[in-house]
Amino acid sequence: MIMDFKTAIFYFLATIMVVASIRVITARNPVHAVLFLVLAFFNASGIWLLLQAEFLAIALVMVYVGAVMVLFLFVIMMLDINIERLRQGFWSYLPFGLTIGMLMAGEMALVLGGRYFGLEDMPNPADSAHGYSNTKALGRLLFTEYAYPFELASVILLVAIVAAILLTYRTRKDNKSQSPHQQSSVKSRDRLRIVKMPTDKE
Repeated sequence: MIMDFKTAIFYFLATIMVVASIRVITARNPVHAVLFLVLAFFNASGIWLLLQAEFLAIALVMVYVGAVMVLFLFVIMMLDINIERLRQGFWSYLPFGLTIGMLMAGEMALVLGGRYFGLEDMPNPADSAHGYSNTKALGRLLFTEYAYPFELASVILLVAIVAAILLTYRTRKDNKSQSPHQQSSVKSRDRLRIVKMPTDKE
């Protein structure tokens, strides 16, 4: 059976993503682990593009790679992390990790094998013959049926951002700053003062 080009790209991206995911948990250097995680996210976004889920692919790159991973990398490079102490007891979590992995594998098997569970009538996003657009459908739902929850979530996020800034804000007494209001409201008589002084007489 000859493999088509799209399937070959999928296996190529999936192989790199699996290898990068394994290197995330096996790399000794945390900076290298974060970079491998960025590589895994990029390949995952490529797979989303193959499935014609453009919004998820762009959100994965912009949100996780562009913001979250940069923040993780900044924190890891700024903090002095003891790697040997973090790796103590690593293998004790192996049974729990295997249980979570098997659960995720089972969920993916249910989704991918939907036709065996009576889900053959579900719309296929990859089927371009019906003119299906993931981004268009998601935008229609967000701004029609879920407009108020979407706005409420944005307000909650805005409040969380302001609260985080206020909690971390610390005033310093030794800093020097200027007041634009005082500078703009000053008068000419306040800037220049003529002082009359007596002259020395010989």
